[in-house]
Amino acid sequence: MVRRSWWKAPVAVALTALMLFPVYWMINVSFTRRESIRSGDVVPADFTLDHYAVVLRDQLPYLGTSIVVGLGTVAVTLAVAAPAAFALARLAVPGRRVLNFALIVAQMVPAVVMSLGFYSIYNRIGLLNTIPGLVLADSTIAVPFAVMLLSAFMAGIPREMLQAAQLDGASTWRTFRSVVMPISRNSVITASLFAFLWAWSDFLFASTLNREGGDLRPITMGIYHYIGAQNQEWGPMMATAVVASVPAAVLLVVAQKYVAAGVTAGAVKD
Repeated sequence: MVRRSWWKAPVAVALTALMLFPVYWMINVSFTRRESIRSGDVVPADFTLDHYAVVLRDQLPYLGTSIVVGLGTVAVTLAVAAPAAFALARLAVPGRRVLNFALIVAQMVPAVVMSLGFYSIYNRIGLLNTIPGLVLADSTIAVPFAVMLLSAFMAGIPREMLQAAQLDGASTWRTFRSVVMPISRNSVITASLFAFLWAWSDFLFASTLNREGGDLRPITMGIYHYIGAQNQEWGPMMATAVVASVPAAVLLVVAQKYVAAGVTAGAVKD
């Protein structure tokens, strides 16, 4: 007789609640009046929407910048990573193993080191405090991961499908665009989602390369409006964090099935 592990469900619920408590506390504070925040009520007894009114008044330009930077990062990442992944997976590229190793090493470089290098280069070419500068910097984080993810899937595409397209007269570029990319939809969506989330949550590049960007700063820098030397506006700060979390949460929910398929794609080959 197999014993039922009745304790697993309560333990899982307790651990999940523990991990999600900071999220709940963020939402709780965002709905609590300023004078009642220090009381530490688990439920917002002194309920208010004033903090969200402040956020909608002050943070919309920064929210728009984050969206533009995120979408730009996705576009640059796919434009570079998809053809590179196809070349590594299907074409006779010299030094393929060296390139794959370089992609792994690229992800091991600390972002703070990269930000200092970008600052020096951007200062010379005039890309400081610009959206294209942030897009390029964020793309350097997303491209290596996207190349490895997409190449793992493209390597598993049956060779017969590519040969059939070539027999029909399709060029290498046409085969990539009309055959490989549609088949790789799940992996493309997964790579796009991770690229967007990396750009959306970026703080280091934004604080280093866009410190004087005015309304061009992303939402992660907009939170600094409420942090002073002597005082912190916890209500608007937490409301900003909640508003900034909504697009990412919606994307994760909508693309969940594609992400699950895209991450496991290429893991098992015939």
